[in-house]
Amino acid sequence: MDHPAIPAAIRYPFADPPAPGKAIEIAEGILWLRLPLPMALDHVNIFALDDGDGWTLVDTGLMTARTRAIMEDALAGPLAGKPVRRVVVTHYHPDHIGLAGWFQSRGAELLTTRTTWLFARMLTLDIQARPVAEVLNFWREAGMDPALLDRRASERPFNFADAVAPLPLGYTRLREGQTLRMGGRDWLIRTGNGHAPEHATFWQIDGDLVIGGDQLLPSISANLGVYATEPMADPVREWIESCKAFQPHARDGHLVLPGHKLPFSGLPLRLAQMIDNHKGALARLCDHLQTPRTAADCFAPLFKRPIGEGEYGLALVEAVAHLNHLLLAGLVLREMREDGAWLWRMKT
Repeated sequence: MDHPAIPAAIRYPFADPPAPGKAIEIAEGILWLRLPLPMALDHVNIFALDDGDGWTLVDTGLMTARTRAIMEDALAGPLAGKPVRRVVVTHYHPDHIGLAGWFQSRGAELLTTRTTWLFARMLTLDIQARPVAEVLNFWREAGMDPALLDRRASERPFNFADAVAPLPLGYTRLREGQTLRMGGRDWLIRTGNGHAPEHATFWQIDGDLVIGGDQLLPSISANLGVYATEPMADPVREWIESCKAFQPHARDGHLVLPGHKLPFSGLPLRLAQMIDNHKGALARLCDHLQTPRTAADCFAPLFKRPIGEGEYGLALVEAVAHLNHLLLAGLVLREMREDGAWLWRMKT
């Protein structure tokens, strides 16, 4: 059976993003807004779908005074004074669910997958003054520099509740294969994994729009991390499997509305790129592991650029993710060093 040719380039129909508090109409009844993030990836995209008597928002940004003020401006301006009646959250990360509880306190209904709600609800209730023993042990096993480990052990860690509004008890569950009506359109829900468990994406039925969250991003790679909560997880396998599962449904003419960066077309190419990016990283990592290394020693082949302290945590959990993938595939071995760090090496 012949397969359609994959296009040669990703295309961006909208050259510039909306200004804070403003919106760009993507299609009739669908507005694109953007909220700031205090990190290198300095924004998150929000999509507002007009349901007639109110709006459905897809994702919400972090809970900060600045984002609340920007949303108030948007509600009074491009959202035309109509209320947000529903908040649909693609996945549990703070930049996507941060203001969901704030909107709920103003009368909105929260819709998301069960895993997203359980993770977010659990994490908002888990507030720590110092890193717990399991986290410290995870960092030690990953080979974190001892001086950095000692410093972080004495500092208050980031707590989910620092950037996520309290989530009231109760939500409406979204499931794989379910249809949802938003903005005068019917959408099919397809879930992915790897970046976040049971991440929801929305594919317009009888149309060309896809709301991708962080599962379908252009030009940047979603972080695939392993944490102390599930130290033997294999998000790389889950990510590649999800990309492959999306491929039969992807069309070059789809306009993807992503969680970050610009809306784009060329989804078949982008899915192939996302698979190949990690396969290439794994191949470079295998070459690197001809000499035993800790996870903290594996940044260079994975990221091909210097990693600063601000990016160190995300880089470390992604390094562990790729090493776990190789271990569970039977390609590498690991041995505990005297200082408690795992040393990883290729099988001979």
